[in-house]
Amino acid sequence: MLDAKIAEQLKTYLQNLKRPVHLLASLNATQKAQEMRELLVEIADMSDFITLDDSDNNARQPSFRVKQPEGHEQIRFAGIPMGHEFTSLVLALLHVGGHPMKTEPEVIEQIRHLEGDLHFETYISLSCQNCPEVVQALNLMAAINPKISHTMIDGALFQEDVTEKQIMAVPTVYLNNKQFAQGRTSLAEIIGKLDTGAVKREAEKISQKDPFDVLIIGGGPAGASASIYASRKGIRTGIVAERFGGQVMDTLAIENFISVKATEGPQLVAALEEHVKDYDVDVMNLQRASKLRQKDKMITVELESGATLTSKSVIVATGARWRELGVPGEAEYRGHGVAYCPHCDGPLFKGKHVSVIGGGNSGVEAAIDLAGIVGHVTLLEYNDQLKADAVLQKKLHSLDNVTVLIGAQTREITGADNKVNGLNYEDRATGESHHLEVAGVFVQIGLLPNTDFLKDTLSLSKYGEIEIDAHGATSMPGVFAAGDVTTIPYKQIIMAMGEGARAALGAFDYLIRTDFDDKDKAA
Repeated sequence: MLDAKIAEQLKTYLQNLKRPVHLLASLNATQKAQEMRELLVEIADMSDFITLDDSDNNARQPSFRVKQPEGHEQIRFAGIPMGHEFTSLVLALLHVGGHPMKTEPEVIEQIRHLEGDLHFETYISLSCQNCPEVVQALNLMAAINPKISHTMIDGALFQEDVTEKQIMAVPTVYLNNKQFAQGRTSLAEIIGKLDTGAVKREAEKISQKDPFDVLIIGGGPAGASASIYASRKGIRTGIVAERFGGQVMDTLAIENFISVKATEGPQLVAALEEHVKDYDVDVMNLQRASKLRQKDKMITVELESGATLTSKSVIVATGARWRELGVPGEAEYRGHGVAYCPHCDGPLFKGKHVSVIGGGNSGVEAAIDLAGIVGHVTLLEYNDQLKADAVLQKKLHSLDNVTVLIGAQTREITGADNKVNGLNYEDRATGESHHLEVAGVFVQIGLLPNTDFLKDTLSLSKYGEIEIDAHGATSMPGVFAAGDVTTIPYKQIIMAMGEGARAALGAFDYLIRTDFDDKDKAA
C-alpha cells in the first residue's frame, strides 16, 4: 500500500510512540475496504505499540478509529487517509500514542476545558490542500478532550452523504449534525467559535502591547519577508495577520520559485512560518485590521477584534483575494456549487458538467485540472480570445471533454433546492442570451487588493491598489506597502518577497532619519 520510502519514514515516526495505540476498523466487502485493511495491517506491523482489530460495527463503512485500548479518543477516518491527509493519520497515531503535541500549553488547557459533548464531522477530498489543517486541528482536540470526537469523511467515497447534505465545497465541518464551518479553518478559529470569550480576552491582551518600531499588516510572503528583514535590524517588529500565509495557503503547485523546483502552498507557508519564528517577531494571528490613522508621528492600527496597536512605522502587506463575478446567484450559491478552488472542490463534481469562468492562466489551468475529474467542462471567457499562455491553450484544446466559449458574459448563476443547476450568459457578439446546465461554477477571473479598510486613508490606484514609490513608501509618512496589495506589476510570490524586503528596508531608513518625541517608547 505504501511505497518503500514513505513506509520507512512512517516506521521512523512511529518510534516516537510512548503508549499503545489501538486501530479499530469497521469494514465491508468493497475494494476500498480491502485497501484500508491492507494499509492498517502494514501500519500495525511497523510497531509493537500498535494493534489492529477489525471487529468494530460502526455504520460508516469502511472506516477505522485511532484510540488507546481503554482510552477515550474518538478519532475516526471514514476513508483512506492518503494524499494530503496522510500527515493527518501520522499525527493522529503520534498524539494518541503519547508523543508531545506541538501546541502551546495554554491552548491545550483551553481545549481541555471546553464544555459539552462536541461531535465533529469533516467532509474532505483527498486532493484538497486546505482540508488537512482542519482535520488535524479537530483530531488534536479529540485527543485532548474526552468530550470531543471527530470523523474525517472522504466525500468521494461517501457520495450519498454528500448528496443528502448538498455538500459542494470542502472542507465542510458539522458539529452535532449542524454545519459549523466551511473552508480553511485553523485550530485557533475553531476554539474561538467554541470559546466565546476568547476573542475579547485576546483583544485586551493585544491592546496592552508596547508600541512597535515596525508593525506589519498581513502574513503572506510579503509580510513574512518584511518581518525577517525588519527584525534583523534589531528593531521591535510585529505582524498582525488574518491568516498567516495568506493566499499562498490556497495554492497547490508552485514550480517557479527559484531554487525550489516544486512545492505546494501549505509547505511553503510552513517554511515561512518557521523562518519567521527564528527571529524576534511578535506574530498576532487571526487579527484583521479595520482602520489606520496617524497622530503626530505615531501610527495607530485598529483591529476588528477591538484591539488597538501603535507603531512608529507600518508596512501594509494585506495581499489580494479572488475577484467575484458580482452576478445574481453567486453569493447565494457560494459553497453550494459556486467555488473558487478547483483543486479543493473538483472531486465533489466527479462525472458532472461544470463551468469555469475566466480565460487567463488560472482559468485555463482550472479547466485542465477539472477535465480529469468531471464529466465535462465549459470554459467561458468574456473577451474574444483566451489570455492564457500558449502552452496552456494548446493543452486545453487537446481535451475532448472541454468546450470553450469566447465573448461570453455571465449574467446569472441559477439554482434550485439550495444548489447550482446552471448559468445564464450573453453572447457579446450577437447579444443573444443562453442557458448552460451545470452542477458547478468555478470562478477564476483574477484578484482584488485587500484595501477596503484604507479608503480615504492612503492614495489608491483606480484598481484599489496602494500607490508606492521606489522605497515602498505610501502617501502617509511612516506607512509602507508591499506585495499584491500594491501597484507593482506581476503578482508573483517571489516578487512579493522582494517587495517585502524593500518595504522593510525603506521603513528602517525612515526610522533612523526621523526624530520621535521622548514620550514615544523605545524598542
